[in-house]
Amino acid sequence: MQMPPKVTSRAFERLAEIGAATDGKALRVAVEGGGCSGFQYEIALDEPRDDDLVLEGSGEKVVVDSVSLPFLTDAVIDFTEELIGARFVIENPNATSSCGCGTSFSM
Repeated sequence: MQMPPKVTSRAFERLAEIGAATDGKALRVAVEGGGCSGFQYEIALDEPRDDDLVLEGSGEKVVVDSVSLPFLTDAVIDFTEELIGARFVIENPNATSSCGCGTSFSM
């Protein structure tokens, strides 16, 4: 059985800090063809659409479109702060390899 992606409390807390819901926005996580490994993640603030899977927490929303959903089965959407900067990250068990930038992967 395929499980939808999960969102960590850190990711929802960061969305609350930037006021995404206040502006009527959600964090959109999508998978597109391209990048150095075949697929790449697109992460942006966007308005939810009718066919989106909506994941909610702390009054905030993360949305995934129906085309991207199979690529994100059992994935974890998180927020991390490192020396190189702060960013949303995807831990995807379906990716067989990924590039150094962390936004491109293959399956």
